[in-house]
Amino acid sequence: MRAQLAISYHRHDIPDRLRFGDSVAVDTETMGLSLWRDRLCVVQLSAGDGDAHVVHFPDRDYAAPNLRRVLADPETTKIFHYARFDLAMIQRHFGIVCAPVYCTKIASRLVRTNAERHGLKDLCSELLGIELSKQQQTSDWGAPALDQAQIAYAGADVLHLHALRRALDALLEREGRRPLADACFRFLPARATLDLAGWAEEDLFAH
Repeated sequence: MRAQLAISYHRHDIPDRLRFGDSVAVDTETMGLSLWRDRLCVVQLSAGDGDAHVVHFPDRDYAAPNLRRVLADPETTKIFHYARFDLAMIQRHFGIVCAPVYCTKIASRLVRTNAERHGLKDLCSELLGIELSKQQQTSDWGAPALDQAQIAYAGADVLHLHALRRALDALLEREGRRPLADACFRFLPARATLDLAGWAEEDLFAH
């Protein structure tokens, strides 16, 4: 058993040697929650192996060829929590339609209809028995350098997404809602594009 988790810090891109296999957990940190006003500052990734990679963008240099390769790979499923926002930020800043994707928040809302909370902290606590700290959630992610507390926080947000996916998949299968979840996941990149195109608040399916 490994003694501790490993979180690596990178600036502007991941090393060329990094490989994540057929699924990678992904999250982002931004200067705020507006898709157009606020910029992307951090992308964090994990292969589900206990390691996380925190990629910091202290300026607006988003060339990142190695990161782009991972995010755009059609053979790699990208696991998010609340994918809608992250996908839109990735599309805006990298020009990438990120697919295929899996969203633990959508999976939870589809299958945990007995629960009132579906945040990442809640899912980790209730499904995995892991308590996440959200102390750095409103941190200054656009700073010239990240401190150790920020790096640890960012890494923690992706370290458990593979385990959450496994737990939620079991519930989706049990309740017969896996096909519906898959259809929602396939629509998510289009939902992000709609958000960026100005339809963030409008329900296109309403009368």
